[in-house]
Order: sequence, then structure tokens, then C-alpha cells
Amino acid sequence: MGRGRVQLKRIENKINRQVTFSKRRSGLLKKAHEISVLCDAEVALIIFSTKGKLYEYSSTDSSMEKILERYEHYTYAEKTLKSPDLESQTNWCQEYSKLKAKVESLSKSQRHLMGEQLDSLNLKELQQLEHQLEISLKHVRSRKSQVMFDSIAELQRKERALREQNKNLEQELTEKKQRAHREQDRTSPVSSPPLIAEPQPTLIMGCHQGRGGGDGPGQAAAQTQVRISGSLLPPWMLHHLSG
Repeated sequence: MGRGRVQLKRIENKINRQVTFSKRRSGLLKKAHEISVLCDAEVALIIFSTKGKLYEYSSTDSSMEKILERYEHYTYAEKTLKSPDLESQTNWCQEYSKLKAKVESLSKSQRHLMGEQLDSLNLKELQQLEHQLEISLKHVRSRKSQVMFDSIAELQRKERALREQNKNLEQELTEKKQRAHREQDRTSPVSSPPLIAEPQPTLIMGCHQGRGGGDGPGQAAAQTQVRISGSLLPPWMLHHLSG
């Protein structure tokens, strides 16, 4: 006589229920292994007992997470194909909620950094905020010093460039002046030697009269010399002048 069909319902006896769970769990794990080997299928089996104990089996060499990830990807794609509009709307709502919460958190943090709405912070949070401000201030000062050093270096570089440019301009100006002097010397006419002015005719007349009765015989009564350009006048002119 064959064995009768077992009625599927909860076993009331706790011991019998535990024994049945152990037997069927082992058989289920065995069947999962057999179908994965015989059919080259990926099988994942998860069992939780009434006490919350976990029993699992995965057919591949990878972990259970890989099979579950594949399952989630497949179910997500299937839901998207079935109801794309509803799924998209749900995703946008979730994204909006996340972004809104993030904006509120950043705004609250900014107000705290500005020294506003500090009443809700306790001592530990205030100390953390102070430490954060000190670190930020160090970064700001470091960046400020770096910018100042870079600006000074750039100004020094420009100064050197301007000095070099000024030096080149002075050198070019000096060379232009020298070329201009040389051109002027070549184009100006040769200066002739100064003419010697001929002596103008001079008239030298000398007349000396001795005092009356006092002059000796060796002293001439009158001396008259007339010269023109260093030559004596003819005697007839002398005679005419003396007469």
C-alpha cells in the first residue's frame, strides 16, 4: 500500500516541525546543487529558519552578491519596460527629495559658518565648528600669502623687462645720434681758411717842433714821415707837406 499524500499545512508539533525543516532543508540544498551542475544554471538559495538563522547556497564561483545584483538588474529593467513613466516619476521624486535634503543641510552648515543660528548646537558641535573655521582660516591665509608672493614675483619680472627695454632704447638713441653726427659731417661743405686782410693804407704824420731858442743844432726842427702800407711817400709829396 502506498504512502498517502502529505497535507501541506503548518506542523503544530514543535519537535516534528524542526525535524521536518532539517530534512527538507538538506534536500532542497541538494536539489539546488544538482540542478546547477546538471543544467549549468546559476542558482541562489536563501533560507531563514524560524529562529532567524541563515542558510544559503550559490552555484557559481562568485559570491551570492553577484547573483543578487543580476537579479535586481533584471527586475529593475523589467519594471522599467512595464511602467516607464511611473518608474521615471518615482525616480525623479526620490532624486528631488535627496537634493532638497542636501541643499537644506548645506544651507544650515553655511549659516553656522557665518555665525548664525548657533543656539541649536551643543558644546561638542560648537568645538567642531570652531576647529573647522580655524582650518579654513589657515587655508585662506596660506592662499593669500601665495597670491601675494606670485604678484610680487610678477611685478619684479615686469620691472626687469622694463629696465631691459629702457636700456635697449637708450642704446638705440645713442646710436641714432652718432649716425646723425656722421651724416652731418659728410654732407657739410669743407670750410676754407680765413682770408688775411690786407693792411689798409695808413697815413702816419709826425711833426715835432722844438722850443724856440732852446734847441740845439743837432736836433731837427721838424720831422715828417708819411707812410702808406709801410712805404715812404715820394719826395715831392714830402716837400709839399712840409712846405
